Amino acid sequence: QVQLVESGGGLVQAGGSLRLSCAASGSIPRVMGWYRRAPGKQRELVARITSGGTTNYADSVKGRFTISRDNAKNTVYLQMNSLKPDDTAVYYCNVLVLLSRDYEYWGQGTQVTVSS
Repeated sequence: QVQLVESGGGLVQAGGSLRLSCAASGSIPRVMGWYRRAPGKQRELVARITSGGTTNYADSVKGRFTISRDNAKNTVYLQMNSLKPDDTAVYYCNVLVLLSRDYEYWGQGTQVTVSS
């Protein structure tokens, strides 16, 4: 069983920055990432990173967001710069833990609101 604790959401003006953190307890995740769900839209992948450091990003955040992880702390970070009102959403931490197969876990979500 893996528990995820998220932090770092909030309200920021357009052009500002926020950093999200997600700490995982239990097994070391194979993949750690962030998804978001904006009002009236489907949940979408924002960024993810493997235990080896391979990353991928949604096109909409490339060049503005940076995902990183500290394997010693089992923590993933999402540095969000040059935020836009379109980035307003609930952001969810997501991890995949490889045991006999991949098990997927979700955080409770943290609200990010970007005002214009």
